[in-house]
Amino acid sequence: MSDEKELLLRVKDINIVFGGLRAVSDFNLELYKGELIGLIGPNGAGKTTVFNMLSGIYKPTSGTITFVDKNGNIQITNKKSPAQLNRIGVARTFQNIRLFGNLSVKDNIIIALHNSRIYNPVDALFRTPKFRKNERTMVEKAHRLLSIFHMEDKINEMAKNLPYGEQRKLEICRALASEPKLLLLDEPAAGMNGQETEELMNLISFIRKEFNVTILLIEHDMKLVMGICERLLVLNYGRIIASGLPAEIQSNEEVIKAYLGSGYEQAKKA
Repeated sequence: MSDEKELLLRVKDINIVFGGLRAVSDFNLELYKGELIGLIGPNGAGKTTVFNMLSGIYKPTSGTITFVDKNGNIQITNKKSPAQLNRIGVARTFQNIRLFGNLSVKDNIIIALHNSRIYNPVDALFRTPKFRKNERTMVEKAHRLLSIFHMEDKINEMAKNLPYGEQRKLEICRALASEPKLLLLDEPAAGMNGQETEELMNLISFIRKEFNVTILLIEHDMKLVMGICERLLVLNYGRIIASGLPAEIQSNEEVIKAYLGSGYEQAKKA
């Protein structure tokens, strides 16, 4: 059996300009199936802008993004909408949690299962056997997903009433409902305490194996990043200033100066 890695995503020289301001310049990335990669850098470096281009919210001014979809086809995704990208295997979470707060946990997941609906509007209107069977299947899938996250007892709770850490879990759970090949996590540990972050590290590693998904994440918590990521890209002022293994990034003088700070090495040795 060949050990050659399978390329999942290739980002080639993408740029984006807002009103004459170049927010991201010549960004390149090759992401292979099964990897867990971190994108780090100071606030305003362009990390979320990169995610917005990868997920279809922004269209690159120039450059190309190619992705191997669920059927194994290579697609140029530059002009695809977020919904189109979700259908072919790209899902994401957001730095600011985006749940339907006034809906139940179950309904938040079922909404995310829209790609698996196989009935038409007539079936829904007349509640045909096809409609009822598909609805039962989606509820069962919601139960299975929540059980993996140990949240099955919260299935009927309003999303807005969940503790913050569980809202984060629900958002990740909802992203996984579409059965993505690529999961983009935008600051998943934001607002979490130390114990919650530790649990999140274990959860992300588990998700990667359990769902056979490739993960690209943005995160400021260096303990999490250094603890689970296989390699890192560092962005500053819209440009990649370093890439490599976590150990290499920790000792990179340019990264320390631009992002980690002079106290990072001292804290690491303490």
